Amino acid sequence: MSVGLVSTQRVVLYDEGDPLLLSGGAKLVPVEVAYETYGTLNAARDNAVFICHALTGDAHAAGHHGDPSRPGWWDNLIGPGHAVDTDRWFVVSPNLLGGCQGTTGPSSTDPATGRAYGMGFPLLSMSDLVTVHRRLLDHLGIERLHGAVGGSLGGMQILQWAIDAPGQVERAVLVAASSKLTAQNIAFSAVARTAILRDPEFHDGRYAAAGTRPDVGLSVARMMAHITYVSEHLLGEKFGRERRSDGPPRMGTDFQVESYLDHQASTFLDRFDANTYLYLTRVMDYFDPFADPDAASRAAAYGTRFLELSFDSDWRFPTHHSARLHEHLLAAGGDSVHVDLASPWGHDSFLLQPPGYHEQIAHFLERD
Repeated sequence: MSVGLVSTQRVVLYDEGDPLLLSGGAKLVPVEVAYETYGTLNAARDNAVFICHALTGDAHAAGHHGDPSRPGWWDNLIGPGHAVDTDRWFVVSPNLLGGCQGTTGPSSTDPATGRAYGMGFPLLSMSDLVTVHRRLLDHLGIERLHGAVGGSLGGMQILQWAIDAPGQVERAVLVAASSKLTAQNIAFSAVARTAILRDPEFHDGRYAAAGTRPDVGLSVARMMAHITYVSEHLLGEKFGRERRSDGPPRMGTDFQVESYLDHQASTFLDRFDANTYLYLTRVMDYFDPFADPDAASRAAAYGTRFLELSFDSDWRFPTHHSARLHEHLLAAGGDSVHVDLASPWGHDSFLLQPPGYHEQIAHFLERD
């Protein structure tokens, strides 16, 4: 069952009198955040569950905006009777700082110039994303979260939250996440960024002022990244070596899998900004919280319970990423459980429903 018709709300959380001080020292103002809520906050204000989205997500996680055939990106997880049950939990889902779907980011107007920030937007850290999430909680009058759930980059945000504000999250669900990207992970993102940066229409990030968009570069970035989100098995089962026609070999789109990637790129261009892609992938590259030897102890010190879920076919953030995260927390005395789930779908499994996945989250949020 769906939460039905929902709307995206917007709020300015930082203004001239109260600017956002970023971890790198820069100040950012104003800072607007787009967010959605589902369910009802109870009188004790202790039933809130926070949703942190992945790289290309947004605030619209559940329900629909008027067309039920186009639900939010985690509609199968959030709703009445679902794993994140909106009959019980008050769910908060924002677009993160640096985003391009209503929250301040590189495509926002720089008040100093009257033009889009572009590459003039300051570099961000994972802590900066969490700082804005926490300010949104203040705005909503919520002191402590019953839970927080995030996949991929979303899980990284929750880990950082537990380190930066120990005890504010009672139950942390980190799905297909990592505490440190490998050289291979960084390499994939470097190629994606290079495709954008070398697009002739990029104009040093000022493409909005030039009236252009680096669509070719962003398309290539999306196509390559999407390959890493799915498993070889899935692509083989879905497309094999099927061609679109029986004609002679030719250049251009001929295999069905090529057509699939073209479609992924085309739909991505309708909803995402190239500069946001650059900035958020860089946040992920530099994320390495346990380089601080005290980080795990802070996260574990105030009773936060952790559930790390991984998928056996995920080769972008394989099982050992979640296992390493779990081991850091466990060694620091944390309450941590790691479950590796069988799934044929690769990294994107966190958006789908492999057996046992949603049940693990539901039980974790409910258990005493």
